[in-house]
Amino acid sequence: MVNVYTHRHYEADQQLFDKFSEQTGIKVNVVSASADELIQKLELEGKGSPADVLITVDAGRLHRAQEKELLQPVSSATLAANIPAKFREAEGYWFGLTYRARIFAYHKERVDPSELDSYESLTDEKWKGRVLTRSSENIYNQSLLASIIAAHGEAGAREWAAGLLANMARSPKGSDRDQVKAVAAGEGDVAIVNTYYIGIMLNDSNPEEVKAADQVGIFFPNQQDRGTHINISGAGVTRYAPNKENAINLIEFLSAEESQRFLANINYEYPVNEKVEIAPLLKTWGDFKSDDINLTLLGKNNRSAVMIFDQVGWK
Repeated sequence: MVNVYTHRHYEADQQLFDKFSEQTGIKVNVVSASADELIQKLELEGKGSPADVLITVDAGRLHRAQEKELLQPVSSATLAANIPAKFREAEGYWFGLTYRARIFAYHKERVDPSELDSYESLTDEKWKGRVLTRSSENIYNQSLLASIIAAHGEAGAREWAAGLLANMARSPKGSDRDQVKAVAAGEGDVAIVNTYYIGIMLNDSNPEEVKAADQVGIFFPNQQDRGTHINISGAGVTRYAPNKENAINLIEFLSAEESQRFLANINYEYPVNEKVEIAPLLKTWGDFKSDDINLTLLGKNNRSAVMIFDQVGWK
């Protein structure tokens, strides 16, 4: 067997776990909770933890788990072949499985995409009262700010956070889906969201979700300089994994072409395995240049990002 602690809550993941069990005879036991809860659980369990694999979203959280010595490095020729170096920790503490871009979802009728440019440009006066995003407690925004710290230093990042806050259409709240719905409802004109939420909404069984997502266009920021901020969902073998070989086998399975294709087409995430094509919907959004920042910096800069959010009053 293999025991998985996962923050991801997608049906696609469970279907892959079932397929892994069918192919290998290894039973997958799943414990689901928030990333912070799972990290705390691993800390409390210590050497007696039954967990073999930690799966979560955001390199910042994976770095946090590594920093707390909750993961162990593994060496795998299969993982090295399937996952480019930029999507995995250098010593093998964690491995990206999918990635997503943090983009602008703009209202197609109220915004001309030629007006849009970079994350930095959203602090311009013309966007006052028009920008929507979620709270500073959200790890996606923390990692976005961590990437801006890497690009501009803490002073530049503080200036950006204060400028964006001044242009917000409302107090930051809700999920990425809620930001898209707010754009559709006319509460703001541009939202900062992750790409896969748009894909999921456009293919939702609820017509209201589809209607909201239909009203927004996709814009990839910073194409003229460092590229659009991306982040990953990923996995690591836990420090005291009782079933280490099975854990490695599972992560290898998830990085293989068939699994990557499944995740790409069901969850509208970008596959890390370069042999796998992106989903047809994502193709319609076009190619984009991504920020090639070392993803460990998203974790290393997290504390500074949280501090800056607090300093500028971004709740």
